[in-house]
Amino acid sequence: MRVSPTCRKGTFFSRPVIFPYELLPVDPSLFSLYHFSMSRRLFVLAIFFLAALPLSAQSIEDIISGYIAARGGVEKIKAVKTERVTGTISFGAEADGPFILERKRPLKIHMELTLSGQTVIRVYNGKDAGWIFNPFLPNPSVQPMSEGELQNIFDEADFDGPFVDYKEKGNKIEFVDKEEMLGHPAYKVRLTNKGGDVSYFYFDATTSLLLKWEGTRKINGTDLPWESFFHDFREVNGLKYPFLIESDAPGTDQTQRIIAEKIEVNIPLEDSRFEKPSPPAPPPAPVTRPADAPKPN
Repeated sequence: MRVSPTCRKGTFFSRPVIFPYELLPVDPSLFSLYHFSMSRRLFVLAIFFLAALPLSAQSIEDIISGYIAARGGVEKIKAVKTERVTGTISFGAEADGPFILERKRPLKIHMELTLSGQTVIRVYNGKDAGWIFNPFLPNPSVQPMSEGELQNIFDEADFDGPFVDYKEKGNKIEFVDKEEMLGHPAYKVRLTNKGGDVSYFYFDATTSLLLKWEGTRKINGTDLPWESFFHDFREVNGLKYPFLIESDAPGTDQTQRIIAEKIEVNIPLEDSRFEKPSPPAPPPAPVTRPADAPKPN
């Protein structure tokens, strides 16, 4: 496996290890754009009329508020103080291994990913410092995150995702189109964060579930198109989480599959988990059997 020393949004190797903003705290539930009653005939006429109109800014607010309500509501989202996700990540047939992701408010994050017996560690203290241990580099040691990595860690560590209090976070949201996605009619929304990064979210027009995210990731200095699809939504403590996220770089053979096996919220997590980590113990050396002694003649 070719190794890259860069690390942005979980990128440890030449293939991007990407945990979307809502690595699992994502969406759903039903919502309605119209809260009034009318006779069946008038309702049908209104639907035909409204379908011919473009979505307004207010409709964007309806989509976002519906999404937040579908997740479980703002109060439940903000009531989560800590979170632990355990599961497995696979990179096609190339490699796979277990991971653990822990987060603690306001922005603390600790992630470990084990491949071929070697464990990659990424930690951010929620304030001003983060560290990376990549055992696949020559002479591996715990290294501080670069300024660019620290600037980008916010999206990854943000418990609430980019849509809760999006204006206060400096995010801009625009409606793009309504189109088919995974066999469902979906609203395509463009999000531009305060750093100018643009990404797109596709919300199921019927259920409010997040169906797809697409954007770019910087790999070895190059912007690589990337997309993620969200499946298997389950409820944990009143909030919806996708337990399966399938991602790929369009036009390439690069794929990634994240399977959550367990999600825990509001569990005890010591602050020391989010300080500079110690390198894990190296894997034991393989045992070599001594050669059989020659038998006497």
